Amino acid sequence: MLILTCSSQLQRLEGALRRSLPYALPVLGAVMNINRGNPGEYEVLLDSWPDFGAVLARPRGEVPAGDLQWARGGHGEPGLAMGSSRRDLMGAVAGEYLSWTWGCWGALGARVRLDPGVRVTSLSPEHVDLLNETWTYGGNSHSRNYLAELVDRFPHVCLQDGAGQPLCWVLSDPFGTGAHGYTLPSHRRRGYMQAALTFAARRAQARGFPTFG
Repeated sequence: MLILTCSSQLQRLEGALRRSLPYALPVLGAVMNINRGNPGEYEVLLDSWPDFGAVLARPRGEVPAGDLQWARGGHGEPGLAMGSSRRDLMGAVAGEYLSWTWGCWGALGARVRLDPGVRVTSLSPEHVDLLNETWTYGGNSHSRNYLAELVDRFPHVCLQDGAGQPLCWVLSDPFGTGAHGYTLPSHRRRGYMQAALTFAARRAQARGFPTFG
């Protein structure tokens, strides 16, 4: 496969993937992140250029050691793939949360009301243990390192109380999808998750990411 490094070609690829939605959702987010500073240090591989039939997004320089998750498009749509060697969790996360993230980003114009004292802010490294404890795939050092990387490199939204305690959060991953969204049990049924998703959607749209209702 060919590694695409030219910025103009990567921009053309992004446009082509946009025209192939929704088939191209998993890899489009990765390409968009690459074209916007590449915070995850990913690279894109294609079977050919400019006429391609399959696209792979993976950590830069990684050599796949096992199976790859492929999704073939129909009627001339490009195929796409997500690497699953260095990040064993990535394929499962991206696949499971695609509908959750993109599907919930439709209420961009909704008015958001938060309880007094609740503010929209960001997570810090000291919160990673809490994230690891509450994530379905968490509880080990591998997941902790992965979550720490998401907090450090990718856009996210956190609602905190006046004491700085996280109440609800939404993380995104290298594929531009939701990796971990959670509201502490004692703070549920207050609309916090909907508020966090709305803020995340507005920020994503401001960066050029597509939204779906």
